[in-house]
Amino acid sequence: MATPVGSGASGAAFPARPNQLPGAPGAAVATAAPGAPAVPGSAPLAKSGGAPPAPRPGGAPAKRPPAAVATGVRARLAQATRTPPGRLRLAGVVLAVLTVAFGGLTAWQLETRAQAADRVVSYSQPLSRDAAEIHRNLADAATTAASGFLLAGAEPDEVRNRYEQDIATAAKLIAQAAARTTATSPAQGSLARLNQQLPVYAGLVETARADNRQGIPLGGAYLRYASEQMQTVLLPTAAELAAVENRELSDDYAEARAVPWAAYGLALVALAALAWVQLTLFRRTNRVFNIGLLGATAAVLSGALWLTVTGLTTSSALQRSNREGAAPLRALNTARVDVLTARLAENLHFVARGSTTRYADQWTKATEHLAGAKDLPPDRSNGSLPQAVRLAPSAALPSVVDASKQFEEWRRRHDAARTQEVDNADYQGALEATVTAKGDAATADAAFNATDKALARAADIEQDRFDKAAEGTGGDLRAAAVAAALLGLVAATAALRGLGRRLAEYR
Repeated sequence: MATPVGSGASGAAFPARPNQLPGAPGAAVATAAPGAPAVPGSAPLAKSGGAPPAPRPGGAPAKRPPAAVATGVRARLAQATRTPPGRLRLAGVVLAVLTVAFGGLTAWQLETRAQAADRVVSYSQPLSRDAAEIHRNLADAATTAASGFLLAGAEPDEVRNRYEQDIATAAKLIAQAAARTTATSPAQGSLARLNQQLPVYAGLVETARADNRQGIPLGGAYLRYASEQMQTVLLPTAAELAAVENRELSDDYAEARAVPWAAYGLALVALAALAWVQLTLFRRTNRVFNIGLLGATAAVLSGALWLTVTGLTTSSALQRSNREGAAPLRALNTARVDVLTARLAENLHFVARGSTTRYADQWTKATEHLAGAKDLPPDRSNGSLPQAVRLAPSAALPSVVDASKQFEEWRRRHDAARTQEVDNADYQGALEATVTAKGDAATADAAFNATDKALARAADIEQDRFDKAAEGTGGDLRAAAVAAALLGLVAATAALRGLGRRLAEYR
């Protein structure tokens, strides 16, 4: 008997249908024989256990949602770690990431400190010093201009040259500071005002000098007005500039000496992970040592030790540069400005010819700020000169002590001249006891010059102490940064090689 058309091997009969186009109503889904090529245009067969993904518009397959992707990743990760080789591979990846991250983070933090240390040496401290020099040169110019005015025709060349040098130095330092600071720096406003007002002051002084040499009484009024501009505009602006630069110096010091806690924390995490992996291998393989992991541990420990030693040495050097250089210089510059302020008030009193007690009061205020309260011992005095003595390093201490002695002599001579002027009504005698063309005379002017020179010697010594202590700190930190990065790579390589030897045993 003939087998019916459409009957299978099992004898089951399938109804015969005419061929239809795919997608036509009633189209039959053909069952392909194993190994037979797919029929073009036919729909894909659904896998057992689920329907095919719904097609997107245009025929593109639908994207899996993020939650499904994450679930798949976790499933594959769990599948990979079910076997010892998979766990070893995962441990190698984790150790490599931790050690490389430790080296990179340590290098970044050390490089940040190195940049701050470089700024302390080559940027913020020089700018702080220049700001103090601008302040001092302006005050000295005003003092010298008043001295030259009082001497009039007997003014020696050195007094005139000193005034011109003060003005030229202040203008040069203002230009240099403006060029070195950024446009957003708070110091730019102070520098712009100084650059604008300094020529105005110099013009007033020249007018006063010209009138004074011609015997015109208006010269004294011009000089007092110029001094007023100096004391109310230029000197306060210079003090503001010095305060801004000192704050930037303090910020750079703090950043250069900051402790890299993040690097230390990551080092502990890396060491803990290395110890855990080695302990786990020991328990499962009974092998006491893994050379690769021991090398990685040694590399991380070396990086942490290098970080600690370099951090301690550079912090000590920076602290010493601040203690023996930057901090004493700030106190010394304050004392030098107070000395010049007192001298300016002393000279302007004679320019005003006793017509006002304003400058005598300024002298009293300046000397009290300089010497401090009389009822306090020197080691507790709040005066700028006793503070400079307390902060001075051993090399500069004799010069600062000498300045204190000269200042006391200056006050004694000033009081004697004041007595001669007030009690004896001898203006000319008091003037000659205060200002003279002879630098070696027993006048208040000579004692002032001796005080200023002693402070200048101390400032040079303290600047040298700063340079020697802070020099090279940035380079040391940068070398440690490079070493930390290399040690991190060495640790990662050693850890991977050590675990690779254990993986080879499973092949």
